[in-house]
Amino acid sequence: MNLSLPKNDKKARILIFSFSIIVFVAVTLLERVTLNVNLGFDVHIFALTNAVINSIVAILLVAGLIAAKKGNYTAHRNIMLTAIILSVIFLITYILHHLFAGSTWYGDLDKNGIVDEAEKAVAGSMRYIYFVILGTHILLAGVSLPFILFSAYRALTGENAKHRKLAKVTWPMWFYVAVSGPVVYLMISRFY
Repeated sequence: MNLSLPKNDKKARILIFSFSIIVFVAVTLLERVTLNVNLGFDVHIFALTNAVINSIVAILLVAGLIAAKKGNYTAHRNIMLTAIILSVIFLITYILHHLFAGSTWYGDLDKNGIVDEAEKAVAGSMRYIYFVILGTHILLAGVSLPFILFSAYRALTGENAKHRKLAKVTWPMWFYVAVSGPVVYLMISRFY
């Protein structure tokens, strides 16, 4: 498979930043919109799907790194493109989950959308740990998207030195997002 792109940095910057901004705005607006529709199944299956996809992406990121270190660049490219495709699927299921399930609050034992003082006391310090993990996960998910896309662009245009330099910053962010996503799911899912 000889997948490559013609080099056009100006067009790439416009597309990558536009896509990143659109995703950020869409995800931010999701916090304000919930569709009250009975789909006939537990909509939290989307959250489980997200956790599974993130776990697979984390494994693929490690496999992609190993392939690159061994000089197997064809395998590296295929693994990383698979990780990107799975991340797009993740984004779709993430949007679906938030559209149909709305927000869930850590510690909301009675599932009324309010975490009262008694529920906070039961949640204890785990609530703060959850918010730290969630906050860093969200921040790095937003920040890493353009880095991921620029890294892919540099690789697909054959700018391998620039790709490697950018990947040294991108990979740890993306890996943290991929690992912390399932952790967030495991922590919050008992409140669904």
